[in-house]
Amino acid sequence: MAVAQIMAQMHTAFVAEEAEDLQATFQFCILDDDDFYITIDNSNCATSIGNHEDPEITMSMDSDTLKEIVSGELDGMAAFMGGRLQAEGDVMLGTRLSQLFKMG
Repeated sequence: MAVAQIMAQMHTAFVAEEAEDLQATFQFCILDDDDFYITIDNSNCATSIGNHEDPEITMSMDSDTLKEIVSGELDGMAAFMGGRLQAEGDVMLGTRLSQLFKMG
């Protein structure tokens, strides 16, 4: 599964009610595929290929880790604790991803 497919899945899985009053950009740096970011603005979600100039959180991982997290095979926190996912910025914001997106 390529990053473009994962982005499409995330857009579909977005739970708008969980994002009321949230304004944040999540940057995903994928070591072996395209980087992308998700911008959430008051219950709206947009995905874009590339790098945002000022994201609240940046998460770096390989595409296999991303696929496993998106499919529900791997918990994001477990990936972080196991060294498969690195995060910079507002790490607590990253823990909200599982509420913002109902994947798997």
